[in-house]
Amino acid sequence: MVVCNGIKEEGRKALVLYGSETGNAQDIADELGRMAQRLHFATDVTSFDTIEPSILAKYTIVLVALSTTGQGDLPNNARVFWNKLLRKKLPPTYMEHVHFTIFGLGDSSYPQYNWAGRKLYKRLIQLGAEELYPPGEGDQQHPEGYDSSFIPWLQNLRGHLLIQYLVEDGLEPIPDDCLLSPKWVLALSTQDELHLPKTNGRDTTKRDKKQDTIVDFDVILERNRRVTPANHWQDVRLLAFSTDEYWTYTPGDILTIYPQNASEDVNQILHLLNWSSIADHPVKFTSTSTHTDKDQNTHLPTTSPSTQIPSRPLTLRALLTTHLDLNAIPRRSFFALLAHFTTDPFQKARLQEFTQPEYIDELYDYTTRPRRSVLEVFQEFDSLNIPWQWATTVLPVLRGRQFSIASGGQLKHGPNTSHFELLVAIVRYKTVIKKIRQGVCTRYLAGLTPGTKLRVSLQKGDLGSKGLDLRRPVVMIGPGTGVAPMRSLVWERYQSVCRLAHAENVVPRENHAGGSSVLFFGARRRDADFFFADEWADLEEKLPLQVFTAFSRDQEEKVYVQDVIRQQGRLVYELLCEKDGLVYVCGSSGKMPAAVREALVHAFQHGGGMARAVAEAYLAEMEKEGRYKQETW
Repeated sequence: MVVCNGIKEEGRKALVLYGSETGNAQDIADELGRMAQRLHFATDVTSFDTIEPSILAKYTIVLVALSTTGQGDLPNNARVFWNKLLRKKLPPTYMEHVHFTIFGLGDSSYPQYNWAGRKLYKRLIQLGAEELYPPGEGDQQHPEGYDSSFIPWLQNLRGHLLIQYLVEDGLEPIPDDCLLSPKWVLALSTQDELHLPKTNGRDTTKRDKKQDTIVDFDVILERNRRVTPANHWQDVRLLAFSTDEYWTYTPGDILTIYPQNASEDVNQILHLLNWSSIADHPVKFTSTSTHTDKDQNTHLPTTSPSTQIPSRPLTLRALLTTHLDLNAIPRRSFFALLAHFTTDPFQKARLQEFTQPEYIDELYDYTTRPRRSVLEVFQEFDSLNIPWQWATTVLPVLRGRQFSIASGGQLKHGPNTSHFELLVAIVRYKTVIKKIRQGVCTRYLAGLTPGTKLRVSLQKGDLGSKGLDLRRPVVMIGPGTGVAPMRSLVWERYQSVCRLAHAENVVPRENHAGGSSVLFFGARRRDADFFFADEWADLEEKLPLQVFTAFSRDQEEKVYVQDVIRQQGRLVYELLCEKDGLVYVCGSSGKMPAAVREALVHAFQHGGGMARAVAEAYLAEMEKEGRYKQETW
């Protein structure tokens, strides 16, 4: 194993920025950073909100990885930066010395596909920045994921940089067989460091509360109830949490759960990598750079290696349990790194093969298609000899999982308490190679017992339901667990109707000021996964609510929510076109959102007599006005 630090030419600097909600854009940014390092750029990789926009001009090149969230928005860790760029007083020359390119990550099932990257590109150009290289875009819906377009884009970008930014005579790019030195590695903690103040599990880096859209706090699990029959193919849970802190939220907001790896998985990886002897010793992060290097090569403050991992000493076992992902599907860069840690010629060649662009299909067949995990890769490539000091370099970060909150209205608070309910499908299935797979977070949640204390994060969602919206007609489309935020919305609307009815001294059902609510719910069988059936029946008696269902397996011919929308075309047209109503679509991404959009166009045509072109234009206008909102996963 040959480790290289590279030779950085003076004044040759690269800044890699990422805006990431779930970590995909950060992974892309890390790969861009490694590419820049191999071309002898002094490279910084950081999220948008850690820097000021004025810093960009201090770098030779700026490379951006940016995901799109919700209704064409930037991720939370890029919004402060974005708002600063939108200041009207900025001159058109503000970014004139910035040379940049962008790789956007999006989901083509959303109407606002890759809008975040396109908006940022346009704004930077408006402020005088110059395009370094044409932007690229990746689609989550592609069978091979983002890599299908990122890998060729990256190769072409590298070729462009080699031509446009020549290095010194005789200096060649750092070859792939030379391992780049990480900026941080693990080391044993000293006795004095063990007495540092403890934090509560995860990193709680202070943030600007005025700009903060994410808050962290502890909750207690009150209930963990299975809501599908024991003999049903899917285990779905309704989990209830409480805290004595006062928090409020709106329909569509998100609760993030931070899972833990199973102890048997942790023990197995400790054994496979021969780390057992060090497993229970406290370790810390230590920088591999000298202070002189930092002062010369970076315009950023010295930061911890990851905001996801606390800086206080932890044991290696604790890091593997709560902070490093053993069950992630490995990326191409993971295999490139592993190839440096084996001397077995066959296994080394196999690992290197997975990194080659021409073998992207083989990589997909080995990783994504069978959902093969990082842990299973270590099981198969048994010649690997990875120093424990490199654990956080080799293994991906275990990120929190986001869930739309299912409670709302009067369900949100009790006497001196705040309440949160989640509807969670426990992920467990058999792959094409006949292996059982389980979701890291849902496996963790399924095993929790009432009374368990958890650290969670609360953040604003992308549905953006406002107070005045509660008085407008709404069409909600939420098949499966996508009904969770719809339940929150219905309870919120019920509370609003009750307040209006109380003020007008009428019963809530007779008070139409709250606006009509229509829910289209879909599942397999009425007797197995009709979530909240009793609640819907009760609420239909208490407020202007109609619930239409589609159970695909209850009859010979399959029926889905889009079919029922077509059947109720006249009602849908009346609420959305004649009464200026709202549409919310939540649930699984893929075919469902497109099928629902087509059903709405059909409803406008056949329920209201619109020509198809007019119906499509009306739906597009609803999106622009914020009257059509989608949240899928």
